[in-house]
Amino acid sequence: MEKQQEAARPASKGPKRQRRPRRKHNKSSANASGADTPTAEKTSNGELWSIKDFKVAEVEGKVRFHDMNLPDRVMRAIQTMGFEYCSEIQAATLPATLQGYDLIGQAQTGTGKTAAFLIAMISDFLDYPTDGDRANNFPRGLIIAPTRELALQIADEAEKLTKYTNLNVVSLVGGMNYEKQRQQLETEYVDLIVATPGRLLDFARSKKVMLNKVECVVLDEADRMLSMGFIPDVKSIIRMTPHKERRQTMLFSATFPKDIQALARQWTFHPKEVSVVPKETTNKNIDQVIYTVSNNQKWPILKKLIEENGSQRTIIFANRRDETRDLHEKLKKANINCAMLSGEVSQDKRVKTLAKFKDGSIQVLVATDVAGRGIHVDNIELVVNYALPDDPEDYVHRIGRTGRGGEMGKSVSFATEDDSFMIPEIEATIGTSIRCEYVRDQD
Repeated sequence: MEKQQEAARPASKGPKRQRRPRRKHNKSSANASGADTPTAEKTSNGELWSIKDFKVAEVEGKVRFHDMNLPDRVMRAIQTMGFEYCSEIQAATLPATLQGYDLIGQAQTGTGKTAAFLIAMISDFLDYPTDGDRANNFPRGLIIAPTRELALQIADEAEKLTKYTNLNVVSLVGGMNYEKQRQQLETEYVDLIVATPGRLLDFARSKKVMLNKVECVVLDEADRMLSMGFIPDVKSIIRMTPHKERRQTMLFSATFPKDIQALARQWTFHPKEVSVVPKETTNKNIDQVIYTVSNNQKWPILKKLIEENGSQRTIIFANRRDETRDLHEKLKKANINCAMLSGEVSQDKRVKTLAKFKDGSIQVLVATDVAGRGIHVDNIELVVNYALPDDPEDYVHRIGRTGRGGEMGKSVSFATEDDSFMIPEIEATIGTSIRCEYVRDQD
């Protein structure tokens, strides 16, 4: 951060900390060492690339990334990723976060919030490069996510957005090779760390990574961190970073219970508040139905559903690990192309499984809620709740895997005498009724 930002802390009721002025990025492109320069850049095939090559028409009611005064290297990555117009959360947050303001954002998954905070962070690092005397293990940016899958998803998007820069992204997540991650911290210049709380705390306490010079901290899915019991670890991590008046903090959460509201006030400094929540909690593009069934009807109905859907991508959610194992075995015996994602599956295997699901090599995934939280895959046609979740919010997150990007999707839930009492709670949470169909026993 700038030296004036390292000065004595202003009084808590005083003015906001001094913000960095935005750099102009009109006809410039990139060099490798610092801010953008007015020369064009060669692409992989030897041709020159400049911002003039990225043309996006002005459309009423839409905000272009061109309107955000971003560095050309970020704009080139945005073009490569196929983005043209900001999502609602991006348009609402970037004007503030690009100026260095703290942010409290309410947004569901699939709204584009990951790119929103990454673009702000990466742009700042490019506009204000370090002088080169920073040690390898002193990151400039830190993103904390509750699950391994979500952390890896964020890291993947960060890699894409930093493709044309010299910024280095490192992910520190549990369940994966500790030694490999340690070597990365020792041998690579780390600009941005994406981490789960437990693994990050291990490295921070052993001084393998130093957080006292972090310029920007992002806490993603804070409500999930609370429900999973990670807040004590996160508090320990935050205490290792600079005081909130000398860092930028962005906190995102789908819901804001009182505990999260208190933490948001504690961890941010005069934040901007943005809420991008649909009037109905669930996507209108999702056709929702609940089948009221007996326990012995579930499997034959599920098998028929998958067979009728042909090669369509399907996710089946179960509440317990043993249930995912049983379903996985039944699906395999029925010659259905499937895989399992649960906490008992090694992280390396989960990453490979998710990659195969994305590329279509696997048709059906059976998942628990924790594992399924990090599944951000386009064109998932069907989500099945083999049992209704114990928490209505989990229903929202489960069916949110389908109907993304404007596509139509379908969710089918099984309700038995044991869990049908959850239906009114779920309907109250999503703000609408769900079509229920009674399934008779077959003769």
